Order: sequence, then C-alpha cells, then structure tokens
Amino acid sequence: MSKLKSYINVGFIFCLIGCFSCGKSPVQEKGEWHNFHGLARDNKSTETGLLKKWQEKGPELLWTIEDLGKGYTSVSIAEGYLYTAGVIDSQTVVFAFDLNGKLVWQQSNGQSWEATRSHARAYSGSRSTPTYDNELIYHLNALGRLAAFNYKTGKEIWVLELRELFDAEIPEYGYSESILIDGDRLYCNPAGKKGFMVCLNKKNGELIWVNTEISGAVGFSSPIIADFGGYRQLINLSSNCVYGADTETGKLLWRVEYENSRSNNCTDAIFHDGYVFASTGYGKGSILMELEASGKEIIPKTVWDTVLMDNHHGGVILHDGYLYGAGHNARGWFCLDFMTGEEMWKAPGKGSVFYADDMFYFLEEKGIMKLVKATPEKYDEISSFKVPKGGEGVYWAHPVVCGGILYIRHADKLFAYDVRDK
Repeated sequence: MSKLKSYINVGFIFCLIGCFSCGKSPVQEKGEWHNFHGLARDNKSTETGLLKKWQEKGPELLWTIEDLGKGYTSVSIAEGYLYTAGVIDSQTVVFAFDLNGKLVWQQSNGQSWEATRSHARAYSGSRSTPTYDNELIYHLNALGRLAAFNYKTGKEIWVLELRELFDAEIPEYGYSESILIDGDRLYCNPAGKKGFMVCLNKKNGELIWVNTEISGAVGFSSPIIADFGGYRQLINLSSNCVYGADTETGKLLWRVEYENSRSNNCTDAIFHDGYVFASTGYGKGSILMELEASGKEIIPKTVWDTVLMDNHHGGVILHDGYLYGAGHNARGWFCLDFMTGEEMWKAPGKGSVFYADDMFYFLEEKGIMKLVKATPEKYDEISSFKVPKGGEGVYWAHPVVCGGILYIRHADKLFAYDVRDK
C-alpha cells in the first residue's frame, strides 16, 4: 500500500512533464515492427516489393525457431532483433533472436498463468507481444507482471506487479493486452479496484495517473490512440463497453455499452476520421460509432450495428473504406463497407489477418495461410499453403510481414518465410 501511495504522490509531477507524440499516426521504419499491430496499431505494413503469388507449396521457408514454449504471442522487430515470448516449465520467458533465427538472449518474466476453469486449460500460454521503444523491451505477462528489459542483453531494468499495486484479480484468460507507449508514457489495464487503466512513466514505471471510472473486467483487447475533439484519446474495450479516455489526465471522456454473452471483447478498436469501429465474438457483431464534440464533451452516436463479422480475436483491418476480418458465430471471412456496414463479400474460414503491399494475409485457425487481394469487389484468393505444426492447438498468433519476411507462430515454433519479389 505504501508503495502505491508513493507512486500516486509523484503522479502530479509526471502529469506536468509528460511528453506526447504528435497527432499523426507514427510511421513504422522499413524492416521494423515495434509492437503488436505496428506503431500505428492498424496492423498494416507499408512495405512494398512483395510476392503477389506463391508457389504451390508456398514461399521459401528460410528458418524455423523451436523451443519457444507454449503461447500465442506474435513477434516484434527492432534494431536487428526479433522478440517474442512463451511459457516453459511454468515460467513466462521473453526471447530475443537475430534476424537469422539465432538466440541472443532469453529472460524470465515471472510465473506463467494456468487456467482454473476446465474449458480454458487448453488455451494456456503466453499472450502479450513484447513492445520495443528506445532501447527497451516491455512485456506484460498473463499474471500481471509488467517488466522492462534492455533490448540487447535482456537485463531487467524495472518491474511492477500490477495485480498487487492496483488490487486486481487474475482475468479469466490471463492478461492478454500488449502495452501501448506514446511519448514518455506507457498505458495498460490492470482492471483493479485501485485502477482500471493506468499511465506510467516508461523509463522507470512510476505512476502518472489512474482511472477508476471504467466499468467491467479486462476485455483482452489492446488500446489505440486517436486525436479528436481537443483530446488525445485512449480508445479501448473492457468486458462490457467501448470507451475513450484522456491521455493527459486519464479522465473517462465517453463510453458505449458493448458486451457479448461471454463478457469479453478481444478485438482492438479502429478509429478513423471521427468514427470508432468495434467488433466482438459470440454473436454480438460489429458496431460503428460517430464521435461528436460539444465544448469539452465527447458524445458517441451509433451509426450502424450488425451481427456480421463478430470478430473473435483475429483482428479487423480498415483499408480504403472497407473492413476486413473474420466472424465467430457468423463464421467466415468478411468485407464490410465502413460507413454503412453493408456486406460486400463473405468467404468460408476464420482466423487472423495482416495487410501488406495491396494484399491480405489470412491465417486460418487450422494453419492454412492465404494470400488474398485487398479488394471489396470479390473474395479473390491468389495462393495458399499449409503451415507446419509447432505443437498442439489452433493457429491463433497473429502473423507479421516485416523486412520481406512472413513470420508465423504456432505453439512452440516460429516459421520465417521469404515473401520478397526478388
């Protein structure tokens, strides 16, 4: 308790000196992918010169990393290193590899999460993707241990036990968000009685502010940042709502009730030109809200909602005015018109999605990787191949294309494919 009080006492000082990045979306450097879904948090790569068609057996497999342990963690890439995480012998382990797949370091980030409910035991493993920023790697384990490591050596620089500090219970499926950094500030969601969302100084973990206004439990999604109505906003989902909070003070600016039958909202929100899109599984569906600024007040209004594309946790991408992603109960790959919610096309399947060079990379839960044209006109699949198995279970880790390499994680293994158009 005294430690938390100490953090709160210095919070006002850090509120005054906090540094903010500019209002425009940050640009990902070529050959780098600093965090889950990229710096702009839109899961779209700016890379070009990639293959527009694969051989029948798929692109060339360059190398395979083994012994990652169990997990669904994706990859981040920076400064010539690749980062991921897994669970080995009941410990959460953060890994750093060079870009040839050779291990550089590995470091424990605390005890791993084990499901207490029988239906969830098959889904244990690492969740959060490491975030790189200014020579540090940040990682949140599934039990709420947040740590910062030296990016070259793996030396632990600082650590916080979020559940202890903010009086939080272990989420039903463990903490799954990938933390967000903006300027000198780090944002995450302990979902505790003493802080649902918190803002920390990224350099040392000192507390800047806490928000206790947000309702519900952890939603399992990761926050995004958007500028609107005179505020720089954190937009995210809890288990029962979509909300926006002021990055400077943590004040809740707006909320919309949004809850599915399982009380979890795993898919990240999308912000575009004053509109917020959200989607969630178990039959709930998708919704588009328009934000209106009235003085200092932000008022959300529903534009449309639909049961289509009730996204489970594979992600949704906005591209050229259309939404692409997979449904859960409304099973299938979907393309919806962003402004109307109209279905443009639907195709069989379910999984996660990535965009690069006018193409979508659809990773099916059963391990089929598909290359699909980014067009609303029709579902136009160009190529596909079967990804090897890295263990048991479904293919839930989100793929990444970076530096002309397609990275696909399954369980204990990471596969690197060359997708450059040489």
